[in-house]
Amino acid sequence: MGDGAEPESSDSLRTFGAVVQALREHAGLSREGFAEQVRFSKHTVASIELGRRMPDESFVEAAETTLGNTGALRRAAAHLARQPGLAAWFRRWARMEATALTLYTYECRLVPGLLQTEAYARTLFTQQLPPLDDTQIEAQWTARADRQRLLRERPNTAFSFILEEGVFLRRTGGTEVTRELIDHALRVAELRNVEVQVMPQTQETHAGLDGPVQLLETPENKWFAYCEGQRGGLLVSDPKEISILQQRYARMRSQAHTMRDSVGLLKRMRGDL
Repeated sequence: MGDGAEPESSDSLRTFGAVVQALREHAGLSREGFAEQVRFSKHTVASIELGRRMPDESFVEAAETTLGNTGALRRAAAHLARQPGLAAWFRRWARMEATALTLYTYECRLVPGLLQTEAYARTLFTQQLPPLDDTQIEAQWTARADRQRLLRERPNTAFSFILEEGVFLRRTGGTEVTRELIDHALRVAELRNVEVQVMPQTQETHAGLDGPVQLLETPENKWFAYCEGQRGGLLVSDPKEISILQQRYARMRSQAHTMRDSVGLLKRMRGDL
């Protein structure tokens, strides 16, 4: 399960954490004892030492004071960097996505990242809370645009998307943004390796009512699933759980409009704008 406070480890985070641990051990402090002195939890100290958590300024100052005021931690902290653009909990999935043989996506909240236009994506980024600054927004769009290259650069990967009709009816970003978004979805649907299906708004029930899900098959023919919520994502590897999600996705494919009918619906929606 992802936690927004813990970015994926980077070389600088791991190096900083190793320095903290080395200085702590040189001072003869246990992790628990050090945590008490700097007034941070043992869990936070462990996350920082393992390079999983970005230390804030108060931790750096407290650690400096406790570990001899050498200045090493202040200097090291100035060079810390997160891996930008993707949420920490999503990065492992994104790496798997880059080599997947098969990728299935069901989405009921918004158009998924692989199908977004720049205008639509930027609308989502600018509405995030806490607010993102311009640099963060640029990093997020760059990462998203890089991911979208998969659709054309991996022609042997089978992509399937089932999208609720409501994600287009919402008109996120306004009429022009929605018109461009539908045009983009129609172009992507023309690719031989991509299937786009729309789940009708009037469908009384279907197998995906528990929420969005993604499924992928690795080059080793292993299957994984990914479910995302407000502040985190869950990577699923249990074969029994995967089997259940595959059954649900298969049922949804039969309950959604066919690809041909989905294209027809999108064109009608485009004409109504």
